[in-house]
Amino acid sequence: MLKKILAGLVVVIAAFFAFVATRPDEFMISRSTSINAPATIVFEHLNDFHEWQGWSPWDKIDADLKRTYSGPDTGVGATYHWEGKETGEGEMKITDAKAGEHVGISLNFIKPFPAENTVDFDLVKEGEGTKVTWRMNGKSNFMSKLFGTFVNMDKMVGADFEKGLADLKKHAEADAKKEAEEAAAKKAAEEAAAVPTEATDAGTP
Repeated sequence: MLKKILAGLVVVIAAFFAFVATRPDEFMISRSTSINAPATIVFEHLNDFHEWQGWSPWDKIDADLKRTYSGPDTGVGATYHWEGKETGEGEMKITDAKAGEHVGISLNFIKPFPAENTVDFDLVKEGEGTKVTWRMNGKSNFMSKLFGTFVNMDKMVGADFEKGLADLKKHAEADAKKEAEEAAAKKAAEEAAAVPTEATDAGTP
């Protein structure tokens, strides 16, 4: 009887692992939002890893996160390495940067599980603002497939993307507002400075 039970368990486990192995070999998670700010301003928050502390959802998870920056400050080659108890260890490097249009990043997780993914931010003009799409692609190894059998990765990671995009929207729109106010103040100052000159010219015989 015991042998039959054990044999049955082996069959069930084998069938389960076979099912896990048939899951997709690749994954893609994508979220978008509309930001009331020019693409040039949004781009600045994406193209500089130092700016990510203001909006990245993972930077807020671990208060003791160790950050290391290398390479150029912005653009292709800029590299960000992190290590923390809550976030594990990994590295990102900008591989493509088109001002106001796109930022491509290689994302390598080191701990607790190694994985290599790609991240893309696409910026498209939308009226006076910008539509931003945050996308992550990668290959699913057996452990990823096993984890994904029990956890909806799109829902879990997608929720983090949504939080990040909401904070990105807040920061970019604040910068756009500040820039517009400074431009308006400068224009008003220039117009005010021109008034006495015009009045003097008008009174000259």
